[in-house]
Amino acid sequence: MSTAKVELGRHLFHDPRLSGNGTQSCASCHAGERAFGDSRSVARGSTGQNHPRNSPPLINIAYHLSLDWAKPAPRALEEQMHAPLFGTQPVEMGVNDGNREQVLARLRHDADYPARFAAAFGGAAAPIHWDHVIKAIAAFERTLIAAGSRYDQAQAGQIALTAAEQRGQQLYFGERAHCAACHGGPNFSGQFASVSGVALAPAFHNSGLYNLDGQGAYPAPNRGVFELSGHAEDMGRFRAPSLRNVALTAPYFHDGSVATLEAALDIHAAGGRVIGNGPYAGDGRASPLKDPLIDQIRLDAQDKTDLLAFLQALTDSAIAIEPHFADPFAR
Repeated sequence: MSTAKVELGRHLFHDPRLSGNGTQSCASCHAGERAFGDSRSVARGSTGQNHPRNSPPLINIAYHLSLDWAKPAPRALEEQMHAPLFGTQPVEMGVNDGNREQVLARLRHDADYPARFAAAFGGAAAPIHWDHVIKAIAAFERTLIAAGSRYDQAQAGQIALTAAEQRGQQLYFGERAHCAACHGGPNFSGQFASVSGVALAPAFHNSGLYNLDGQGAYPAPNRGVFELSGHAEDMGRFRAPSLRNVALTAPYFHDGSVATLEAALDIHAAGGRVIGNGPYAGDGRASPLKDPLIDQIRLDAQDKTDLLAFLQALTDSAIAIEPHFADPFAR
């Protein structure tokens, strides 16, 4: 980490010239005003191809061990970045063997980038190459920290939460809502790691969102950890997302199929989702594979109102206007 490396990464993150066809940047699917997530249900790549999953927000990603919706194995940001840059199923940034050098040539011929790469990677004979591109973007992503929500301010003794927010906080950490059982830890994500070590291993859960066949089936290719393991019990198990900044990150769930935070909370409180017709019809409440804690949630209308107030208090709205995160090319 260095100031020069982070600033280079910020420029690269927001630069559409980094995609194969020069039309899409990392920020196209990870926008600052959405906590570096996406307002689309599912991400769309530079060639127009849809990704099967929703773009996960990147705020506080430095503290995550698992960086994907359904890959439990810990991975560094540098390793994960190969998928959006070079992946073909689906195409995201669309960099491939046929255009890799062309993309780097755009950077080499830019008036600004040669000096920035030299400052960030001064010992290299030819500093503009993909390894340095990836390391610079990862350095920038590690600075995307949000810790100034109303909840954080209350924890620091700077403000007091409202009565509704306090009731919601008690519900969140209590045994009627069970939120913290899946979305626990400092990042409200069920996982947490720092330079001191792993404090909380990644958690993956089936929330009863689908039940296509009465046996708990999810629609392909969005079948959770099952896609990797092939184990029936892993059907529909996805990473618990961070609930920090959750007011900014709609739509919700792995496939962006739930438009509002209120609707997401209703699904949890109901013990799953019922889809009445169409190709995804089924009663997720009856799924034999869903997390048993889902059925233990007990919330009335006032509880939901209070819990929503607390969830909204987890959002640090200042991240949307933080100049160190902003698009340097914006006019």
